[in-house]
Amino acid sequence: MNPTLALALAGIACLSVSGVAGAADRHTQTIASTCLSCHGAGGKSQGAIPSLAGLQKDYFVKQMQDFKSGARPGTIMKRHASGYTDAEFAAMGEYFANLK
Repeated sequence: MNPTLALALAGIACLSVSGVAGAADRHTQTIASTCLSCHGAGGKSQGAIPSLAGLQKDYFVKQMQDFKSGARPGTIMKRHASGYTDAEFAAMGEYFANLK
C-alpha cells in the first residue's frame, strides 16, 4: 500500500473513532431534548407530567419499553417510544439519571 494512503487512512480511522463517541453524545442529547418540551426544561416538570431529571436509568428504560410494547398504556408516549431502540432508551436513561 502507498505510505501516503496508509497514513491518510490511519488518520481517518482515528477521527472516525473519536467522532463516534462525540456523535453518540450529540445523538443522545438530541433525542433526549425532544422529551423536554413536555417534561420540562432540564427534565424538571412544572406540572402534572413527570419529571425526568434524576430518574434511575433502569426505571426509565423499563417505562419506555413498557410504553413501546403496550404493557403500559399511553397514547403520546407509545408513539414516542415506538421510535427508539433499547440502546437509545439506555442512553437517554443514563442522560436523565445524571440531570440534577
